[in-house]
Amino acid sequence: MHSHSLDQWTHDHVFLGARHEHNERRTWFVVGLTMAMMTGEITAGSLFGSMALLADGWHMATHAAALGIAALAYLFARRQAGNARFAFGTGKFGDLAAFASATILGLIAVQIAYESVLRLVHPVPIAYGEAIAVAALGLCVNLASAWLLRDDHDHHGHGHSHSHAHGHHHHHDNNLRAAYVHVLADAATSLLAIAALVVAMYSQWVWTDPAVGIVGSFVIASWAYGLVRDSGAVLLDVRADENLETVIRDRIETRGDRITDLHLWQVGPGHCAAVISVISDNPLAPATYKRRLGGLKRLCHVTVEVERCPHETVAA
Repeated sequence: MHSHSLDQWTHDHVFLGARHEHNERRTWFVVGLTMAMMTGEITAGSLFGSMALLADGWHMATHAAALGIAALAYLFARRQAGNARFAFGTGKFGDLAAFASATILGLIAVQIAYESVLRLVHPVPIAYGEAIAVAALGLCVNLASAWLLRDDHDHHGHGHSHSHAHGHHHHHDNNLRAAYVHVLADAATSLLAIAALVVAMYSQWVWTDPAVGIVGSFVIASWAYGLVRDSGAVLLDVRADENLETVIRDRIETRGDRITDLHLWQVGPGHCAAVISVISDNPLAPATYKRRLGGLKRLCHVTVEVERCPHETVAA
Protein backbone atom coordinates (compact mmCIF):
# COMPACT_ATOMS: atom_id res chain seq x y z
CA MET A 1 0.00 0.00 0.00
CA HIS A 2 1.42 3.38 -1.02
CA SER A 3 1.88 6.03 1.66
CA HIS A 4 -0.32 8.56 -0.17
CA SER A 5 -3.25 6.12 -0.07
CA LEU A 6 -3.05 6.09 3.75
CA ASP A 7 -4.02 9.76 3.99
CA GLN A 8 -7.75 9.05 3.84
CA TRP A 9 -7.42 6.67 6.81
CA THR A 10 -5.36 8.89 9.07
CA HIS A 11 -6.63 11.78 11.19
CA ASP A 12 -5.32 14.40 13.58
CA HIS A 13 -5.72 14.39 17.36
CA VAL A 14 -6.69 18.01 17.90
CA PHE A 15 -9.32 17.93 20.66
CA LEU A 16 -9.44 21.57 21.74
CA GLY A 17 -12.66 23.24 22.86
CA ALA A 18 -14.96 24.68 20.20
CA ARG A 19 -14.09 28.27 21.24
CA HIS A 20 -10.52 27.70 22.39
CA GLU A 21 -8.95 30.80 20.77
CA HIS A 22 -11.88 33.03 21.81
CA ASN A 23 -11.55 31.86 25.42
CA GLU A 24 -7.77 32.31 25.27
CA ARG A 25 -8.13 35.95 24.17
CA ARG A 26 -10.68 36.64 26.92
CA THR A 27 -8.40 35.11 29.56
CA TRP A 28 -5.33 37.11 28.46
CA PHE A 29 -7.42 40.30 28.57
CA VAL A 30 -8.50 39.54 32.15
CA VAL A 31 -4.87 38.75 33.11
CA GLY A 32 -3.90 42.22 31.83
CA LEU A 33 -6.80 43.88 33.68
CA THR A 34 -5.96 42.08 36.94
CA MET A 35 -2.24 42.91 36.68
CA ALA A 36 -2.99 46.58 35.96
CA MET A 37 -5.26 46.72 39.02
CA MET A 38 -2.67 44.87 41.13
CA THR A 39 0.19 47.20 40.05
CA GLY A 40 -1.96 50.29 40.70
CA GLU A 41 -2.96 49.13 44.18
CA ILE A 42 0.58 48.15 45.23
CA THR A 43 2.01 51.45 43.89
CA ALA A 44 -0.71 53.59 45.52
CA GLY A 45 -0.43 51.60 48.77
CA SER A 46 3.33 52.19 48.88
CA LEU A 47 3.04 55.90 48.04
CA PHE A 48 0.21 56.65 50.49
CA GLY A 49 1.17 54.18 53.22
CA SER A 50 -2.13 52.31 52.87
CA MET A 51 -2.05 48.77 54.26
CA ALA A 52 -5.52 48.06 52.81
CA LEU A 53 -4.38 48.87 49.28
CA LEU A 54 -1.12 46.94 49.69
CA ALA A 55 -2.87 43.87 51.11
CA ASP A 56 -5.49 43.81 48.35
CA GLY A 57 -2.78 44.36 45.72
CA TRP A 58 -0.78 41.35 46.84
CA HIS A 59 -3.99 39.34 47.18
CA MET A 60 -4.78 40.16 43.53
CA ALA A 61 -1.28 39.00 42.61
CA THR A 62 -2.20 35.42 43.59
CA HIS A 63 -5.29 35.61 41.36
CA ALA A 64 -3.20 37.10 38.53
CA ALA A 65 -0.83 34.11 38.84
CA ALA A 66 -3.74 31.65 38.67
CA LEU A 67 -5.27 33.47 35.68
CA GLY A 68 -1.82 33.45 34.06
CA ILE A 69 -1.73 29.65 34.43
CA ALA A 70 -5.09 29.44 32.62
CA ALA A 71 -3.93 31.73 29.80
CA LEU A 72 -0.62 29.87 29.35
CA ALA A 73 -2.51 26.56 29.28
CA TYR A 74 -4.60 27.83 26.34
CA LEU A 75 -1.45 29.04 24.57
CA PHE A 76 0.47 25.78 25.11
CA ALA A 77 -2.49 23.56 24.15
CA ARG A 78 -3.00 25.51 20.91
CA ARG A 79 0.67 25.61 19.91
CA GLN A 80 1.29 21.94 20.70
CA ALA A 81 -2.05 20.66 19.34
CA GLY A 82 -0.37 18.88 16.43
CA ASN A 83 2.53 17.45 18.46
CA ALA A 84 2.50 13.65 18.02
CA ARG A 85 4.16 13.18 21.43
CA PHE A 86 0.75 13.80 23.01
CA ALA A 87 -1.07 10.54 22.24
CA PHE A 88 -4.55 12.07 22.47
CA GLY A 89 -3.67 15.70 21.79
CA THR A 90 -3.43 18.59 24.25
CA GLY A 91 -7.14 18.97 25.02
CA LYS A 92 -6.69 17.95 28.69
CA PHE A 93 -4.03 20.58 29.36
CA GLY A 94 -6.77 23.00 30.40
CA ASP A 95 -7.94 20.52 33.04
CA LEU A 96 -4.39 20.26 34.36
CA ALA A 97 -4.28 24.07 34.62
CA ALA A 98 -7.73 24.10 36.25
CA PHE A 99 -6.53 21.58 38.85
CA ALA A 100 -3.50 23.79 39.62
CA SER A 101 -5.72 26.91 39.79
CA ALA A 102 -8.16 25.16 42.11
CA THR A 103 -5.27 24.25 44.42
CA ILE A 104 -4.20 27.92 44.53
CA LEU A 105 -7.83 28.91 45.21
CA GLY A 106 -7.94 26.44 48.12
CA LEU A 107 -4.76 27.95 49.58
CA ILE A 108 -6.27 31.46 49.24
CA ALA A 109 -9.33 30.23 51.18
CA VAL A 110 -7.07 28.90 53.96
CA GLN A 111 -5.13 32.19 54.05
CA ILE A 112 -8.35 34.27 54.31
CA ALA A 113 -9.68 32.00 57.09
CA TYR A 114 -6.38 32.22 59.01
CA GLU A 115 -6.18 36.02 58.76
CA SER A 116 -9.85 36.34 59.74
CA VAL A 117 -9.37 34.20 62.87
CA LEU A 118 -6.34 36.32 63.83
CA ARG A 119 -8.44 39.49 63.41
CA LEU A 120 -11.21 37.99 65.57
CA VAL A 121 -8.76 37.17 68.36
CA HIS A 122 -6.70 40.36 67.99
CA PRO A 123 -8.90 43.14 66.50
CA VAL A 124 -7.06 45.94 64.74
CA PRO A 125 -8.30 49.47 63.95
CA ILE A 126 -9.80 49.75 60.47
CA ALA A 127 -9.70 52.80 58.19
CA TYR A 128 -13.29 52.21 57.03
CA GLY A 129 -13.52 54.79 54.25
CA GLU A 130 -10.27 53.68 52.63
CA ALA A 131 -11.03 49.96 53.02
CA ILE A 132 -14.53 50.32 51.49
CA ALA A 133 -13.13 52.32 48.55
CA VAL A 134 -10.50 49.64 47.85
CA ALA A 135 -13.08 46.84 48.08
CA ALA A 136 -15.46 48.74 45.76
CA LEU A 137 -12.71 49.26 43.19
CA GLY A 138 -11.76 45.59 43.38
CA LEU A 139 -15.42 44.59 43.02
CA CYS A 140 -15.81 46.65 39.82
CA VAL A 141 -12.71 45.10 38.22
CA ASN A 142 -13.76 41.57 39.22
CA LEU A 143 -17.33 41.98 37.98
CA ALA A 144 -15.98 43.21 34.63
CA SER A 145 -13.61 40.21 34.51
CA ALA A 146 -16.40 37.78 35.44
CA TRP A 147 -18.57 39.19 32.65
CA LEU A 148 -15.71 38.69 30.15
CA LEU A 149 -15.13 35.09 31.29
CA ARG A 150 -18.76 33.99 31.54
CA ASP A 151 -19.41 30.58 29.97
CA ASP A 152 -22.18 31.60 27.56
CA HIS A 153 -21.92 28.92 24.89
CA ASP A 154 -22.59 25.59 26.56
CA HIS A 155 -26.25 25.86 27.50
CA HIS A 156 -27.85 24.30 24.46
CA GLY A 157 -30.98 22.24 24.25
CA HIS A 158 -30.14 19.81 21.48
CA GLY A 159 -30.98 16.15 21.70
CA HIS A 160 -27.45 14.78 21.65
CA SER A 161 -25.89 13.48 24.81
CA HIS A 162 -25.31 15.73 27.80
CA SER A 163 -23.37 14.91 30.93
CA HIS A 164 -25.38 15.70 34.00
CA ALA A 165 -24.55 12.53 35.90
CA HIS A 166 -23.57 13.25 39.51
CA GLY A 167 -23.79 16.97 38.80
CA HIS A 168 -20.59 16.99 36.72
CA HIS A 169 -20.55 18.96 33.48
CA HIS A 170 -17.55 17.42 31.74
CA HIS A 171 -18.32 19.08 28.40
CA HIS A 172 -17.52 22.47 29.95
CA ASP A 173 -14.11 24.06 29.57
CA ASN A 174 -12.71 23.58 33.09
CA ASN A 175 -9.83 25.97 32.36
CA LEU A 176 -12.23 28.84 31.58
CA ARG A 177 -14.36 27.83 34.56
CA ALA A 178 -11.28 27.98 36.84
CA ALA A 179 -10.45 31.52 35.66
CA TYR A 180 -14.09 32.52 36.12
CA VAL A 181 -14.23 31.08 39.64
CA HIS A 182 -11.07 32.99 40.61
CA VAL A 183 -12.51 36.37 39.65
CA LEU A 184 -15.92 35.42 41.08
CA ALA A 185 -14.26 34.45 44.38
CA ASP A 186 -12.49 37.80 44.47
CA ALA A 187 -15.75 39.61 43.64
CA ALA A 188 -17.58 37.72 46.41
CA THR A 189 -14.80 38.57 48.88
CA SER A 190 -15.02 42.28 47.93
CA LEU A 191 -18.84 42.31 48.17
CA LEU A 192 -18.85 40.59 51.57
CA ALA A 193 -16.09 42.91 52.78
CA ILE A 194 -18.07 46.02 51.75
CA ALA A 195 -21.18 44.76 53.58
CA ALA A 196 -19.22 43.85 56.72
CA LEU A 197 -17.27 47.14 56.74
CA VAL A 198 -20.43 49.23 56.38
CA VAL A 199 -22.07 47.33 59.27
CA ALA A 200 -18.93 47.66 61.40
CA MET A 201 -18.54 51.36 60.62
CA TYR A 202 -22.08 52.22 61.81
CA SER A 203 -22.46 49.69 64.63
CA GLN A 204 -18.83 49.49 65.83
CA TRP A 205 -19.11 45.67 65.70
CA VAL A 206 -15.50 45.18 64.64
CA TRP A 207 -15.98 41.39 64.61
CA THR A 208 -18.29 41.51 61.52
CA ASP A 209 -15.41 41.97 59.06
CA PRO A 210 -13.36 38.90 60.16
CA ALA A 211 -16.56 36.85 60.71
CA VAL A 212 -17.63 37.49 57.11
CA GLY A 213 -14.07 36.64 56.04
CA ILE A 214 -14.45 33.18 57.58
CA VAL A 215 -17.80 32.65 55.81
CA GLY A 216 -16.22 33.78 52.52
CA SER A 217 -13.29 31.39 52.96
CA PHE A 218 -15.68 28.42 53.27
CA VAL A 219 -17.57 29.50 50.12
CA ILE A 220 -14.29 29.81 48.18
CA ALA A 221 -13.07 26.46 49.54
CA SER A 222 -16.27 24.76 48.32
CA TRP A 223 -15.76 26.24 44.82
CA ALA A 224 -12.13 25.06 44.88
CA TYR A 225 -13.27 21.56 45.87
CA GLY A 226 -15.76 21.45 42.97
CA LEU A 227 -13.02 22.46 40.52
CA VAL A 228 -10.56 19.89 41.91
CA ARG A 229 -13.23 17.17 41.70
CA ASP A 230 -14.28 17.93 38.10
CA SER A 231 -10.84 18.65 36.62
CA GLY A 232 -9.33 15.71 38.54
CA ALA A 233 -12.04 13.42 37.13
CA VAL A 234 -11.01 14.38 33.58
CA LEU A 235 -7.29 13.93 34.35
CA LEU A 236 -7.92 10.47 35.82
CA ASP A 237 -10.17 9.40 32.92
CA VAL A 238 -13.23 8.94 35.09
CA ARG A 239 -16.20 7.75 33.00
CA ALA A 240 -16.96 10.79 30.88
CA ASP A 241 -20.68 10.58 30.22
CA GLU A 242 -23.10 7.88 31.37
CA ASN A 243 -25.79 9.06 28.94
CA LEU A 244 -23.40 8.83 25.99
CA GLU A 245 -22.31 5.36 27.14
CA THR A 246 -25.95 4.23 27.18
CA VAL A 247 -26.48 5.57 23.63
CA ILE A 248 -23.36 3.72 22.42
CA ARG A 249 -24.61 0.45 23.92
CA ASP A 250 -28.08 0.92 22.43
CA ARG A 251 -26.65 1.50 18.94
CA ILE A 252 -24.08 -1.30 18.98
CA GLU A 253 -26.00 -4.05 20.78
CA THR A 254 -28.41 -5.11 18.02
CA ARG A 255 -28.82 -8.37 16.03
CA GLY A 256 -26.95 -10.43 18.60
CA ASP A 257 -23.93 -8.10 18.85
CA ARG A 258 -22.78 -7.52 22.43
CA ILE A 259 -20.28 -5.12 23.97
CA THR A 260 -17.85 -6.93 26.28
CA ASP A 261 -15.65 -3.93 27.09
CA LEU A 262 -16.29 -0.19 26.77
CA HIS A 263 -13.92 2.59 27.76
CA LEU A 264 -15.21 6.15 27.32
CA TRP A 265 -13.18 9.14 28.46
CA GLN A 266 -12.78 12.85 27.78
CA VAL A 267 -9.80 13.99 25.70
CA GLY A 268 -10.73 17.68 25.57
CA PRO A 269 -13.67 20.03 26.19
CA GLY A 270 -16.60 18.54 24.24
CA HIS A 271 -14.49 15.64 22.89
CA CYS A 272 -14.66 11.99 23.99
CA ALA A 273 -12.68 8.93 22.89
CA ALA A 274 -13.98 5.38 23.08
CA VAL A 275 -12.45 1.91 22.87
CA ILE A 276 -15.13 -0.71 22.29
CA SER A 277 -14.85 -4.52 22.23
CA VAL A 278 -17.71 -6.28 20.42
CA ILE A 279 -18.47 -10.00 20.35
CA SER A 280 -20.93 -11.53 17.90
CA ASP A 281 -22.09 -14.80 16.31
CA ASN A 282 -21.98 -13.01 12.96
CA PRO A 283 -19.31 -10.35 13.36
CA LEU A 284 -19.26 -7.42 10.96
CA ALA A 285 -16.37 -5.17 9.96
CA PRO A 286 -15.32 -2.61 12.64
CA ALA A 287 -16.26 0.20 10.21
CA THR A 288 -19.88 -1.01 10.30
CA TYR A 289 -20.05 -0.55 14.07
CA LYS A 290 -18.39 2.85 13.77
CA ARG A 291 -21.07 3.91 11.29
CA ARG A 292 -23.74 3.00 13.86
CA LEU A 293 -22.21 5.65 16.11
CA GLY A 294 -22.34 8.36 13.44
CA GLY A 295 -23.82 11.70 14.48
CA LEU A 296 -22.76 11.51 18.15
CA LYS A 297 -21.15 14.93 18.22
CA ARG A 298 -19.02 14.48 21.34
CA LEU A 299 -17.58 11.17 20.11
CA CYS A 300 -14.41 12.11 18.21
CA HIS A 301 -12.04 9.14 18.41
CA VAL A 302 -13.45 5.61 18.25
CA THR A 303 -11.57 2.30 18.19
CA VAL A 304 -13.59 -0.89 17.69
CA GLU A 305 -12.33 -4.46 17.99
CA VAL A 306 -14.59 -7.34 16.95
CA GLU A 307 -14.42 -10.99 18.00
CA ARG A 308 -16.46 -14.00 16.92
CA CYS A 309 -18.43 -15.58 19.76
CA PRO A 310 -16.71 -18.87 20.67
CA HIS A 311 -19.07 -21.88 20.68
CA GLU A 312 -18.31 -24.75 23.01
CA THR A 313 -18.13 -28.07 21.25
CA VAL A 314 -20.00 -30.87 23.00
CA ALA A 315 -17.89 -34.01 23.39
CA ALA A 316 -19.37 -37.13 21.73
